[in-house]
Amino acid sequence: MYRELTDGWTARLTEGDPPPPIARTLHDGFPAAVPGVVHLDLLRAGLIEDPYVDDAESRLHWIGDADWEYRTTFDWTDDGAARHDLVAEGLDTVATVTLNGVVVARTANQHRGYRTDVRERLREGANELVVAFRSPTRYAREQEAILGERPHSYAHPFNTIRKTACNFGWDWGIDVATAGIWRRIGIESWSGARIAAVRPITRIDGAARGLDAHIDLEWQAGTEHPVSLDVAAAGRSERVSVEPGTASVTVALDGCDAELWWPRSHGAQPLYPLTVELSGADAAARWERRIGFRTVELDLSPDEIGSAFAIRVNGEDVYIRGANWIPDDTFFPRITKDTLRRSITDAVEANLNLLRVWGGGMYESEEFYELCDEHGLLVWQDFLTACAAYSEDEPLWSEFEAEAREAVTRLAAHPSLVLWNGCNENIWGYVDWNWRSRLGGLSWGERYYTELFPAIVAELAPGTPYVEGSPFSFSRYVHPNDDRHGSMHIWDVWNQVDYTGYRRYRPRFVSEFGFQGPPTFSTLEYAVHDEPRDPFGPSMLVHQKADDGNAKLQRGLGEHLPYPADFEDWHWATQLNQARAIGFAIEYFRSLSPENRGAIVWQLNDIWPSISWAAVDYLRHRKPLWYALRRVYADRLATLQVRDDGVDLVVHNESRERYRAGFAVARTSLEGVVLAEERFPVDVEPRGLVRIPLPEAFGAGDASGEFLLARADDGLEALGYFAEDTALALRGGPAATAAVVPDGYLVTVTASALAKDVTILADKVHPDAVVDRALVTIVPGESAVFHVTAPAGLDPDAFCSSRVLRSANDLVAVPVVV
Repeated sequence: MYRELTDGWTARLTEGDPPPPIARTLHDGFPAAVPGVVHLDLLRAGLIEDPYVDDAESRLHWIGDADWEYRTTFDWTDDGAARHDLVAEGLDTVATVTLNGVVVARTANQHRGYRTDVRERLREGANELVVAFRSPTRYAREQEAILGERPHSYAHPFNTIRKTACNFGWDWGIDVATAGIWRRIGIESWSGARIAAVRPITRIDGAARGLDAHIDLEWQAGTEHPVSLDVAAAGRSERVSVEPGTASVTVALDGCDAELWWPRSHGAQPLYPLTVELSGADAAARWERRIGFRTVELDLSPDEIGSAFAIRVNGEDVYIRGANWIPDDTFFPRITKDTLRRSITDAVEANLNLLRVWGGGMYESEEFYELCDEHGLLVWQDFLTACAAYSEDEPLWSEFEAEAREAVTRLAAHPSLVLWNGCNENIWGYVDWNWRSRLGGLSWGERYYTELFPAIVAELAPGTPYVEGSPFSFSRYVHPNDDRHGSMHIWDVWNQVDYTGYRRYRPRFVSEFGFQGPPTFSTLEYAVHDEPRDPFGPSMLVHQKADDGNAKLQRGLGEHLPYPADFEDWHWATQLNQARAIGFAIEYFRSLSPENRGAIVWQLNDIWPSISWAAVDYLRHRKPLWYALRRVYADRLATLQVRDDGVDLVVHNESRERYRAGFAVARTSLEGVVLAEERFPVDVEPRGLVRIPLPEAFGAGDASGEFLLARADDGLEALGYFAEDTALALRGGPAATAAVVPDGYLVTVTASALAKDVTILADKVHPDAVVDRALVTIVPGESAVFHVTAPAGLDPDAFCSSRVLRSANDLVAVPVVV
């Protein structure tokens, strides 16, 4: 029996330097929520301002520098069970746990759970439980002095403490080091034996399906009676008797009636309940999860180019259309199954088939992986190391081992998890970022990536591939970020060079690349209140964590778009440029298939309201980038790849069906005059690509006044240009009309001349307004209809106003001479 302890908690400051007006209240105590963290408790009590608004961040750093204590009293009556365990699923982070005045546990790892037998400490009636937390920032600095200073990103030595790295701030994240009981805590009572863990490992041999359930047991001391285990899944069941003291047992289920689980666009996602029931003279327990049957391989074989990086599920290569995933909120207890469902929906509706859970975050909740299982979203899971050198000495070695074992064991049931990765950029950092001279012979984490983690995966999840790092080239004789080998990160684009620089590479697989843009306007209005609004205003820059970020945004416009005239133009131009940069990259990467086997954009989601690389901002508004991802990550993509010596029409068919279509290709003036036209039949095998070099007639004539359109019979289309927008003779924005319909508003936009990237910034009218499409280029003489879902009673014409209905033409239009 499990009893969660959620009621009656209070928190108080035990050491720190708070603002004087609230110091007395903090020392006396205030109501606390469990699960929770102290920032949220302070916010609910009205003792601090919203950390996400303006420059509250700097005024709240004292919270992470302070020690805190959580306390509750609960009644307990002996129910006759032999064991009563205090189970803490997540403590953040360095804690001393006291029950009725006796220390029962000391913890130093946010990424694992703790279990302590407290039967001898419980008493009939009232019991007092106290959890005292050390300041994470001060503890990290103390450990750095003990373990030795090692290279790390950003201000705090997060590499000395087993706590979420980005909680100390990142180049997209706020610095608000938290403390608290962030996952469930309670008393579990049991007798005889309990199920400690279950690891289901599926077996597939042709049409035959099987399952090995590896079951770990914990026994009450002195137990003399055996227990029975009943295991059932996919139409098969087995009962085994287990003798007292047996620590683990494997139960095999053969001949399972199960279909294969597939990633999105490759097949269905059948899931089967696996139940494990324990019974005996005094013992009773049940464990249940849904599982899927699939195989996964990682092809790293050498070839004439270098070496591949291809994920293969059930023997079938999967072209990866992915995004990096960071925690969905700075304050983890605010992340729920409902919020995760919305974010996973964002991924699915953008046509993603993989999320990479990045190593500076956390091992996500069961709900996250269950949602990925249901939707066929593959998961690349990092072990939690990122952008730093890590000591291999105690106590870190043992903490890494404990958390890794717990994580791999817990997540083994999920068919969506197809890859474990040892580190994020740490091997690259050791080679390229001058770490060796700074380390002076200190360990830097290599043995975690090459010894500890691979051994744990091989033991506990033998059917799941493991890689040492990202990026990584899988040879000690090749640079870890070589585009010809394995995985690579592309960050000179954004940091140093224009986004056309993506074409300098022919990557086998891109596991990080990205380009920044601001959040939606209503999200900015919630978080930033500079007067006047200014891209370089003080509060705006608080919400820009990248080094020289807003200047990079400006420089990144390059020749693509002109310097914006005002703040609203800046907001639109930089959002548009972000979407175009990533669209440009992915179209190019896909045009390299099968040499290139996928890309994982940085990043899908935001941890707080900021200017960042995210496609969906913190308030869950989809930025223009999200709509670009939906297009370029579609199963079928047509792209016009303009080269110095010509133009190729490339069609990538990442679907299960053969694709046959006729493409009408036209070189057209911006006013709609067709200058050259030809029809090309296209026949693309499933998971295949066709490249058609276009005749010379489709090369540039008047670069400033022409464009290319390739449109298939089924509406699939691609657009190409011979000049950047700053050199195109674009006219002003198109005409639009709006009407109220039962489920929202319809906006019809008609173009008399080429209208590029027409977008309705619907949240400017109402924060809850959502539009069904964006970045729609309308060719002369045609119209596009946008459906806006928004509260009733709004003025429909507001969606046609010049600050809401935007296009690239607004930014670069030349006057029309009459």
